[in-house]
Amino acid sequence: MPYINVKITDEGVSNEQKQAIIKGCTQLMVEILNKSPATTFVVIDEINTDNWGIGYDQVTELRKQTLTSATE
Repeated sequence: MPYINVKITDEGVSNEQKQAIIKGCTQLMVEILNKSPATTFVVIDEINTDNWGIGYDQVTELRKQTLTSATE
C-alpha cells in the first residue's frame, strides 16, 4: 500500500496539474512496483513560500530577488 507525499509551493498549481501529479505518481507505482492503483495513496501538500526555505532564505524572498533581477 504505497503512500506518496508530494510537497509543492502554493504558487498557483491548477486542479488539472494536481490531477496529473496524482495520476503520474500512481502510474509509477503500477509500472515499477506492480502496485494496485486502488491501494496507492497520493497526498499533495501545498506549502506557503514563507514556510519553505532553501539555504538561508525563504522561497518568498528568493522569488522576489529573481523577479527584481529579471526586471533590471
